[in-house]
Amino acid sequence: MEPASPDGLAGIPADVLIVEDDPIIAIDFEDRLIGFGVKGVRTVASVAQALQAISERAPDFALLDVELVREKSFAIAERLIVLKIPFVFVTGHGAEASIPPQFSSQARLQKPCLTDALEAALQVGAAG
Repeated sequence: MEPASPDGLAGIPADVLIVEDDPIIAIDFEDRLIGFGVKGVRTVASVAQALQAISERAPDFALLDVELVREKSFAIAERLIVLKIPFVFVTGHGAEASIPPQFSSQARLQKPCLTDALEAALQVGAAG
């Protein structure tokens, strides 16, 4: 049986961290997540901000843009794996995006991302 989030919606995480350097994309993700019933959405634009947000309060789920302004989000992914927090990579680049081998099995969403695909990623992450 799927765990329910604190608000009682099965399969939807209560607190999601968005790591995205494009403010328009970040706002779009935030609006859609709230529409799915996510209660808390935090958005950061850098690796340092993300690691700080995770240390302050671990999210239930995270969306990680692979390519940030001058850095990649792999240090965040490593931290989330250690903490056993589900996440999905979000990339505007295809499957050829240079994702290191240790993350090859990690779920990915292609930008622009369909609403159904985003919701499915959240539910899989929450159940996992």
